[in-house]
Amino acid sequence: MGFYDLSKDERSKLVKQIHDEIEESILNAKFDGDGNSSAPEILVQYASNEDGYIRKAAYNAVAKIYLENNDLHKKILTIMAELLNNSNPKVRQTAVYVLGEIGTKDITDILVIFETALTDEHHSVRNAVIGALKRMGQRNPKQTFKFASKHIQSKNPMIRREIVHGIELRGRTHPEEVMPILKKLEYEEDKAVKQMIIHVIGQISYKKGCLEVVVRDLNDWSNKGLVLEAFKEIVEVHENYKFATRTPEQAKNYIKKNLETKNLNLEEF
Repeated sequence: MGFYDLSKDERSKLVKQIHDEIEESILNAKFDGDGNSSAPEILVQYASNEDGYIRKAAYNAVAKIYLENNDLHKKILTIMAELLNNSNPKVRQTAVYVLGEIGTKDITDILVIFETALTDEHHSVRNAVIGALKRMGQRNPKQTFKFASKHIQSKNPMIRREIVHGIELRGRTHPEEVMPILKKLEYEEDKAVKQMIIHVIGQISYKKGCLEVVVRDLNDWSNKGLVLEAFKEIVEVHENYKFATRTPEQAKNYIKKNLETKNLNLEEF
């Protein structure tokens, strides 16, 4: 029986049960104080559950326990490091989400462990990294964007793509924070990363006051080919999103009126 096959009351009881069992297992886990600890079996069971909602209850429980118990920080981070070495990608994914929840408050202590997940071999774990970055960026933008700036020009295109995608959500309401980071990749050669840059620019352009910021910043980019592709994406986003501030035609007219046309072939736009 899945999580949402249960009644609301049963779900609440199960969430509490998961929290209490994980808390007890962490308290009783062996830890020598020097970074050596074993992941509790019950935590691994919940972290590997086929039901994503069960795993979510587990990672929220661990993060809550961490944030409420300063004396357990080192122990829990050691356990998370072990989970990130687990052969099951669901377990590693759960560990990433734990770190993401912790990072919404303070990213400092999770940095080293979180960085190991950036190059995980499994796509679900890398997607969790993106999700965690989005959540941290929303609630703890200063620290998260410092982390993003550090890795945005990584030699690994997979990491560059993760970072670009990970800062998107914050950019939907604060494009002025995202555009300077994206500009560092305006001459990106990797196709997947380039497509993600264009995608994110479109996604951070449609809310009130955002298109103005995006167009202003793109006017300072020297790669006019990428700028033109981004403008096409912006218009398409305004067409697809019925709740966008402007209609596609209004967005297009605003761009044409406010962009600097030097080295731009407007016949393609």
